[in-house]
Amino acid sequence: MHTPTKVGTGAVPLTGSLPSDTFCPQAQRRFVLIAAILASALGFIDGSVLAIATPAIRVDLGASLAEAQWISDAYALTLSALILVGGAAGDRFGLRHSFVAGIVLFIAASLACALAPNPAVLIAFRAIQGVGAAVMVPGSLAIIAKAYPKKERGRAIGIWAAASALTMALGPVLGGFVLSAFGDGIWRAIFAINLPLGLISIYLLLAKVPADAPAEKRSLDLGGAALAILAFGALAYGLTSMSGDGEGLMSGPSIAAGAVLLVVFIVFERRRREPMIDLSLFRIGAFAGANVATFFLYFALSANLFYLPMLMIAGWGLSTAEVGFIFLPLSALIALLSGPVGQWSDRIGPRFPIASGSLVVAVAFAGLALLAYWGIHNFWLGVFPLMALMGFGMALVVSPLSTAIMTAVEDKDTGAASGINNAVSRIGGLIAVAAMGSLAAWVYAAVLGTGAGIPGFGEPAPAGLAPGLDAARLAASDAAFAAVAAVTALLCLLSAITAWMTVSGERLPWARDTANQQG
Repeated sequence: MHTPTKVGTGAVPLTGSLPSDTFCPQAQRRFVLIAAILASALGFIDGSVLAIATPAIRVDLGASLAEAQWISDAYALTLSALILVGGAAGDRFGLRHSFVAGIVLFIAASLACALAPNPAVLIAFRAIQGVGAAVMVPGSLAIIAKAYPKKERGRAIGIWAAASALTMALGPVLGGFVLSAFGDGIWRAIFAINLPLGLISIYLLLAKVPADAPAEKRSLDLGGAALAILAFGALAYGLTSMSGDGEGLMSGPSIAAGAVLLVVFIVFERRRREPMIDLSLFRIGAFAGANVATFFLYFALSANLFYLPMLMIAGWGLSTAEVGFIFLPLSALIALLSGPVGQWSDRIGPRFPIASGSLVVAVAFAGLALLAYWGIHNFWLGVFPLMALMGFGMALVVSPLSTAIMTAVEDKDTGAASGINNAVSRIGGLIAVAAMGSLAAWVYAAVLGTGAGIPGFGEPAPAGLAPGLDAARLAASDAAFAAVAAVTALLCLLSAITAWMTVSGERLPWARDTANQQG
């Protein structure tokens, strides 16, 4: 799934240096902004609504749990591995050209996803979608920064962030209502809606916006990207295969191969003159610590946002219209509080907001684990308040975490640092969906058993299922998710501890300057 909490946080990599002048005349800048907002909406709609639609996709295509995991992970794999290359492409070929190319590839793959006849085809084109998104995601914010002069840039990015937050909030709500009203097969419209949105963006960029000159002739580290895809793909396959029928024997060799390829990737990157990832940045303790905290936190977030809707729709039998509200408190609180929290973080340093926010998220996920363990199946009085608490915790983390990443490195490295942190958060989500699905499947089978006629974890109960078996299925589903939520609560606790031990607790320099001026 798309990581929703990066909206407006500064975590999207801005490649190159920000221009002092702009390539775009004032009258045409609004077209850049509209195109960037629409293009961003493509990813947010797909990412957040897909979590709500996964049970419907499984029913309609007959997808197993492992296949459902790969429908999410195929996209996350290519996006996380290629996003830094996609940002560099904007510098090398010009932002407008690369941005349009990313949108074209994304919507073409989206149409193929909408027409997919089986899970394998859907997984393949989700991977291609991720390639398009790897160019489109960094391009949406970077082209705004390049089109607007410095004095207008903050307002334009603020409008982009607000529109993106609105899309992230309303997308699942509207998607849930549509799925409830029109049935399982309507999930294809989630991908088909990308065509008109993408075409409008492409028209505005090509017809209304002049081409920008390439910033620099940067090399594209395609070798590093290929190694990253192979390494993380093998790791994800190994973890996912633990939950697959008859595939468990491949999990060990796949994980071992992924580990070896990861070492090869690190050696390859260290020897390149212009690597995709500047590994020397990880020698900085504050930067490395902030990224470890990011990995733990976004691992936990992604696992819950993927498996909780599956539990409530397929396990509890709640409607997609109701479950569609699950993302609302998260996106709304981040949008409302990120600005004030960022100012607070500047005054006291980012350590306390990140650590305390991670602890709040840990409490929320522990609460979800207890709800499932006790069999409390109430969305509005149980899940929704805990999701609001989680949203509050994430709002405490998002802006200070971006600040911690940026201030840990030299000014010349802030773009690279931001891009690495973005990739780390997405890799965390990739590994989370793979690993926690296997944990859920193992606990589910341990409680319920396996055999003919027994639905798997996350599968809706078939018609005519015996009441006793249905009750056992529900108890097993609750136990499986409780295990996932408990593990992720512990990871959020580790994120808090890591942040407290590594991130700076000092007031930031510009906050001191402001205080001195006011004094």
